Amino acid sequence: MKKDTITIDDLMDKVDTYIKNPKARQKILESYYYAKEKHAGQYRKSGEEYITHPLNVALILTSIYADPECLQAALLHDVLEDTDATEEEFKEKFGLTVYRLVDGVTKLGRLHFSTDNEYLVEYYKKIIVGMSEDVRVIIVKLADRLHNMRTLWAMPREKQKKKSKEVLEIFAPLAHHLGIHKIKSELEDLSLRYLKPTVFYDIADKLNKTKAERDTTVYEMQEEVSNLLNEHHIPHQIKGRAKCIYSIYNKLDKGKKFSDIYDLLAIRILVDTEQDCYLALGLIHSKFRPLPKRFKDYIAMPKPNMYQSLHTTVFGIDGYLFEIQIRTYEMDEVAENGIASHWAYKENGGSKKAANLQSTTSQKLQFFKEIMELSNEKMSSEEFVSSVKDEVLNNNIYVFTPKGDVIELPIGSTPLDFAYKVHSKVGDTTVGAIVNNNIVPLDYELKSNDIVKINTNKSAHPSSEWLNIVKTTGARNKIKSYFSKNEKEVLIERGKDTLEKELRKRKIPNSEFYLDKNIKEVYKNLKIDNLDDLYYIVGSGKHTPNNIINIVFAKKEEEKPKLLKNIVKINDNNSDIIVAGIDKIKVSFASCCKPVYGDDIVGYITRGSGVSIHRSNCHNLAVLDDRCIEVTWSKDRSNKYYSDLLIRTDTLENKLTDITQSTSKLGVNITSIKTVSRDEYATYEMEVLIKDKEHLTKLLLDLNNLSYITSVERLMK
Repeated sequence: MKKDTITIDDLMDKVDTYIKNPKARQKILESYYYAKEKHAGQYRKSGEEYITHPLNVALILTSIYADPECLQAALLHDVLEDTDATEEEFKEKFGLTVYRLVDGVTKLGRLHFSTDNEYLVEYYKKIIVGMSEDVRVIIVKLADRLHNMRTLWAMPREKQKKKSKEVLEIFAPLAHHLGIHKIKSELEDLSLRYLKPTVFYDIADKLNKTKAERDTTVYEMQEEVSNLLNEHHIPHQIKGRAKCIYSIYNKLDKGKKFSDIYDLLAIRILVDTEQDCYLALGLIHSKFRPLPKRFKDYIAMPKPNMYQSLHTTVFGIDGYLFEIQIRTYEMDEVAENGIASHWAYKENGGSKKAANLQSTTSQKLQFFKEIMELSNEKMSSEEFVSSVKDEVLNNNIYVFTPKGDVIELPIGSTPLDFAYKVHSKVGDTTVGAIVNNNIVPLDYELKSNDIVKINTNKSAHPSSEWLNIVKTTGARNKIKSYFSKNEKEVLIERGKDTLEKELRKRKIPNSEFYLDKNIKEVYKNLKIDNLDDLYYIVGSGKHTPNNIINIVFAKKEEEKPKLLKNIVKINDNNSDIIVAGIDKIKVSFASCCKPVYGDDIVGYITRGSGVSIHRSNCHNLAVLDDRCIEVTWSKDRSNKYYSDLLIRTDTLENKLTDITQSTSKLGVNITSIKTVSRDEYATYEMEVLIKDKEHLTKLLLDLNNLSYITSVERLMK
């Protein structure tokens, strides 16, 4: 394999074609010599001096007109990680912007990329961190990976396959969404070459064998089209198109024959204006019959990565099918170089044009905003990866609002996904949908170019059935959020009624209980901030109204149980309970609330069965207060405790096995588990045997982290 032999002069020759500022040019040279000095004595596995790698990365970036800072970062991207350069020295020498670019690339470089879910999630999240400040971090990383792929021959076979798989699943899709066609195509071809060498070389061989015949046919077609455009005075240039082997492989893999692949015979026409694009298209269609359903107008409706072009397939010379692309020179630059071209260092652009480009770029970075939104949702690793692949990296559909705004959605989306994409409030109040002037059901599957109108009603609200209809993670989480918020509001209202009812029962005026000093005492005692929190803990059963009221108003002495001050540990049944003033008495745990070690507890003196231990917020204590007794936990515990849990899910799938596995991982014994409801979603009741409250809290948190579980709570019966 031939080694790269480029020099700094080769790089600067390319730089000089579009960077005219002498100061910028000098900074690039300074970056090179600094990197060369720092990497001195280091070699790559291919045997070359290490400096050839950053040089090649920078050279790749000049092909997409990367700006001076981007080129500096390319030359310096391994300096902080692999040499003795310090951050302070680096910042002082090259400035904060270049430092941040290199730091972002360095962070990505520290990750051991893998296609396993856990690593893939972390990879995407790191990308988001870099993207949130500067897209050029990703562009440098793509060029870095491309050069590594060009020299992958120096790696062991297993490493070649692993790296190639990463490229196809991670890097190539990113290059596609940034619109950098040059880098995307080469990454895909190189990956296929190492993953499926037989297939790669077979396609390459077929292309070579048919090249002479194709070239002749394409040349004749170009002559015909060029003469046609000249006759009508349309200035133009006709370019050939490189054949992407990976693209051909994908079509063959879907069952097409080699001879049936349209873009084997392809031409690209470049014109001056958008109007000329449509004029040229009309002339070509007037002479060459177009193939039905093969016309696409990406000028009127650009792709999210800024790609614009007219695509058509026609019956050309000798009846051969030709795929023709028509675009302006500016569109061609964006198509080849993507977002990177908008950082191109061009002095003739003018400040207004630069501002417009920056504005356009910000709008087109929606792809990365989508990933950032997904990463903030409460999702498992598997869900995050699935969402990124399904909703961000896959081919999406593009639908219109009635005003003509384009909304991007994953394939399979419904009007509800559209509504929530527009705004949460629109989604929550949706009552119907009209697509292309026809009323459709809410589970209607949208298609590209649909015009969607959502009918709303202020008094409407989401239905739980919507969770089975929506496709996007964002819509699903917004629906879940509505129900969670709504359920909390119900519990707050219930808690307020319950507390005020108890105040009336105990003949305590509301005005007296709600005095500032009293409420502050309650807040301090319960570690809460407002009345809604207070009502919520009462409504959800975490505290009884009596417990709350007793914080401020102690009961009259005759109403209180007489509690003895001397505490004696009992030895009955190895109990973990200490009963105030009583030695050797039978102790049992109430089956209604099943307290566990660490809970706040109260004892209740039963008739003939000793002391029954309750959680202090047990609803049954409201009628047992006159026979309560003080109890505490012993420091020397010896038992395990039963607890009942109610587990609600958002699916009808049987998740019992999954739940039991998650529970067992924590060393929790399950004594029983059963399905108690399957009306809309599966609900389970589970009894467990655990060590203490801390052990139980850990279990509740772990179960709540499972994506399909909407809530887990301790039961009181």
